[in-house]
Amino acid sequence: MPRKLIKKYMPNEEKLKQNKHLSWLGSHIHEPNLWHLNRKSVSRAFLVGLFCAFLPIPLQMLVAAILAIVIRSNLPISVGLVWITNPLTMPPIFYFTYVVGDFLIGEPGQSIEFEMTMEWLQNSISTIWWPLLFGSIICGIFFGLLGYFSVQGFWAWHVGRSWKQRGDKREP
Repeated sequence: MPRKLIKKYMPNEEKLKQNKHLSWLGSHIHEPNLWHLNRKSVSRAFLVGLFCAFLPIPLQMLVAAILAIVIRSNLPISVGLVWITNPLTMPPIFYFTYVVGDFLIGEPGQSIEFEMTMEWLQNSISTIWWPLLFGSIICGIFFGLLGYFSVQGFWAWHVGRSWKQRGDKREP
């Protein structure tokens, strides 16, 4: 895996450990796998980060940080991947998860007139919450596992290719 590229954009480990907002994590933040860039911690980070990105809840980054600590994945990558759902991508992603949830539950598609207002959201949440939540969890699991296995495969391929290139350089 291109460690140098990832390290270039990762925050400084020592600064994060001394951050006052992360002090509630105590000694858990000193776990080495939260900071190492190896196949296990990075692939787990993709699992956690992508799963949490699909959760239609506030404080997704906090959930990702807690899950990263529990399963010992790379903390900065886990939290950073949550930003896949940002204010620009949130509407299409959550609409997609709603459609998936509606399809999997088997309810006939309801014609919903979407409006970008809090009043519409408050009135419609009782109709859309279950398909949205179910679809979000299913998509989160699917894309999290896809990310996990993709990183595992890419990492193994990259290491194999590097070893082959080293062997080719040694041969006369």
